[in-house]
Amino acid sequence: MEARLNMFGNASATKFLKYINTAGKVISDSTLPAATQELVKIRASQINGCGFCLDMHTKDAAHAGETSLRLNLVAAWREAKVFTEAERAALELTEAGTRLADGRGVSDDAWADAAKHHDEDQMAALVSLIALINAYNRMNVLVQQPAGDYQPGQWA
Repeated sequence: MEARLNMFGNASATKFLKYINTAGKVISDSTLPAATQELVKIRASQINGCGFCLDMHTKDAAHAGETSLRLNLVAAWREAKVFTEAERAALELTEAGTRLADGRGVSDDAWADAAKHHDEDQMAALVSLIALINAYNRMNVLVQQPAGDYQPGQWA
């Protein structure tokens, strides 16, 4: 399978990716826990059907020590007992922020629950991360970026 557009070989796409990767560094350097960041990336990517991002973020999470049990249960986080209350709140906000087109928006309850577990800087990072992973997902789905070849740290 070939991508419709080589995002890594096109000058305009490469320039754009450089800028959003820089934005991503702000988030990765934040106090939002790294495990939460990966769970958010995985859940949004599941919802959006982004195989490329799922490949990358499940491998990165496993490489960082995340368990296969937790990775396998991200899609069913509401029924799973393996996530902290803070992680559950972040996943709820992720789903609401990713499914905006469903017309429900982000409820005050979802926001309040996330804010109960995260300080203002972490909330800023969480909101930014949800927006960013959705942007990556959309680019990769649009170009049909193939998945499966990612190796943890290959773009470090």
